[in-house]
Amino acid sequence: MKKSLKQQAVDLRKDGWSYNIIAEQLKVAKSSLSGWLAEIPYQPNEEVQKRIKTGPLKSGINSHNQKLASIQKTKSRAALELGKFTKRDLWMIGIGLYISEGTKTFENVRVINSDPNVILLALFWFKNICKVPIKNFSLAVHLYPDTSINETINFWSKITGIPSSQFSKCQIDKRLNKSQKKERILPYGTAHLSIKSCGKPEFGVLLHRRIMGWIQESFNQVRGYSLMVKHLPSKEKSRVRFPLPAPSTSLSNTSNLRLF
Repeated sequence: MKKSLKQQAVDLRKDGWSYNIIAEQLKVAKSSLSGWLAEIPYQPNEEVQKRIKTGPLKSGINSHNQKLASIQKTKSRAALELGKFTKRDLWMIGIGLYISEGTKTFENVRVINSDPNVILLALFWFKNICKVPIKNFSLAVHLYPDTSINETINFWSKITGIPSSQFSKCQIDKRLNKSQKKERILPYGTAHLSIKSCGKPEFGVLLHRRIMGWIQESFNQVRGYSLMVKHLPSKEKSRVRFPLPAPSTSLSNTSNLRLF
């Protein structure tokens, strides 16, 4: 399978090429490269060193290394702030995920995303919070004509654990007017993770209604909280905390959360 633009950019960066050269070769904006390559250590190769004067080169390397160190430090601090997940934490983050990526109409339970991490989080949430058995999962992939269907199915089946026999027919985007800038950005397409009732309403329309109930109550409580704070004296607002119940015990089997 042909490498995605992002992977090509990562490989070129690891080989010591500058943003300017990578952008020129791949026809990608440097703003995109900045997001893709921010955490890739950089050591310019001989060709790049010949093109750049020593002063600016050292300054660029130092600047990149400082940025990389800052990213790593901030992420480490963020991990400590988050702490260990509880079951309620997982419940709430799944509701948030479904608000942004889940289907709200026709009472079909489905999450759509191209990021394997998002699909795996949704899968973990459905299995551990909604108690959906693996046999009730279905996965369909929307991809592009130059993408291998077999490799795509194998990729998603391997990381999700959903058998290929439970995959729906792949949908191929054949639009001729699609921007070339978007080609190869999604090498494995967009995954549509669905729940099938298989004759059990609790995994069909009832599950969708249950999730929508969680979402609506979340909106109701946030709205009520906002109204409460709005009418408090200014000096009291900073002391208000959202009235969440005490957290439950920590997740006992977080090893199943296999992030890509």
